[in-house]
Amino acid sequence: MESYLSNLFGLRGKTALVTGGSRGIGRALAIALASAGADIVLLVRDPSSKEVSSIASDIKALGRGCIVYRCDLSDRSAILSIIPQLSRDDVEIDIFVHCGGLQHRCPAEDFPDTNWDEIIGVNLTAGFQLSRELARHWLSTPTKGPQTFASLGRKKIVFIASMTTFTGAVEIPAYVASKGAIGQLTKALNNEWMNKGINVNAIAPGYIETELTGGVKDGGEKERKILDRIPAGRWGLPADLAGSVIHLCSKSGDYIGGEVHAIDGGYLGR
Repeated sequence: MESYLSNLFGLRGKTALVTGGSRGIGRALAIALASAGADIVLLVRDPSSKEVSSIASDIKALGRGCIVYRCDLSDRSAILSIIPQLSRDDVEIDIFVHCGGLQHRCPAEDFPDTNWDEIIGVNLTAGFQLSRELARHWLSTPTKGPQTFASLGRKKIVFIASMTTFTGAVEIPAYVASKGAIGQLTKALNNEWMNKGINVNAIAPGYIETELTGGVKDGGEKERKILDRIPAGRWGLPADLAGSVIHLCSKSGDYIGGEVHAIDGGYLGR
């Protein structure tokens, strides 16, 4: 007999599509989803990398399936080919978590167009395109008899936003623009799709120890000022985001839509 908590928060029988899952936040969330019972489909630029091999092995060690597809998130044709490929392979997605992301630090007056285009493309446009293609597929799925799409189990989309969705920052204008837009995209898509059986939400991590934050987590004065403003008294870890994402992707999150959940150790409340 399934327990109350496993029924509410478990993901057994679900398949999650995860971008950016080979390291950092994406890796932690892929492991969390697998630990909750989901099988995982990873979209990665280089399937042969050691990082991808490692995460795939860790997921399989949990007793979950893991399929890896090559997909450069800056390549529109590659993105648009993924959902048809999954259909041909009889892989049905229930959850989409967009963790793929880039950052480039440079004063705004010198910020290169090439970096702007790449960051907006990966952080924002790729997430929208994959969500759109998935929703189109989900909403066109035939149902039998009195069943509706929504009655078959809700689909979940979770974007990775940022504190900069709310606050802004300096010397990362493209990143801030992309994350601000993610917050509004979350609301816009949920407004259209929630009554059709698709929940769209986002999480906004605070200062998390990843390769993207290496430039400020250096033990110096800048890091000290950051720590002084975090009520939790420490930087976050990628694993600190797991509970919120499992909540949003599971049955427990069925009535949550269009939300951007800050997971920041209390930073935004200061």
